[in-house]
Amino acid sequence: MDTLIRIGDKLISRSKIIGELDRILELRATGLSQQEVAKRLSLDRAFISRLEGLGEIRQGCRVAVIGFPIANKDELEAVIQEMAVDFSFIMTDEERWRFVKNKTGPELLNTIMELIMKLRTFDVVVMIGSDLRIKIAQALLDKEVIPLYLGESPIAGDKRVEPEMLRQILQACRQRSVSMNAGKRGNRD
Repeated sequence: MDTLIRIGDKLISRSKIIGELDRILELRATGLSQQEVAKRLSLDRAFISRLEGLGEIRQGCRVAVIGFPIANKDELEAVIQEMAVDFSFIMTDEERWRFVKNKTGPELLNTIMELIMKLRTFDVVVMIGSDLRIKIAQALLDKEVIPLYLGESPIAGDKRVEPEMLRQILQACRQRSVSMNAGKRGNRD
């Protein structure tokens, strides 16, 4: 049921406003710039910027977590969700091997290349894995890679990761992001 609000001689539809807000945010989430969305919807770009500012929960450092083979995947996923990580890709040993075996060579290569491209869009990547996998991630990504070592390569079987260790790393990323943004705001004043 639509909630109507009377403001002077205007009758305002609350559901229409919410629908338009959803449309704006959905277009922005697809990668369109504020200017592109503004043009498409005949709005002012500054309005879209203010709208995003009103709803912003976290600014700055975009974080991804990737890792395998993880014994306590569910525990880590709970921490990842709690800490509002932007992207995660963690697997058990069984999932890792199924991921590799269920693809042809070209499919696997394309999937890995797409994953690398995606990871390059983040400011920080927490890499959970063997020494070799971490070195590869550090070489391929032009971002900060925070290592969480599981041991020397090759690793056979799942390894347990302390959820509190991951939580501390993610909290440090968040605190650094907040202090960096505070410094930027201080420079503008």
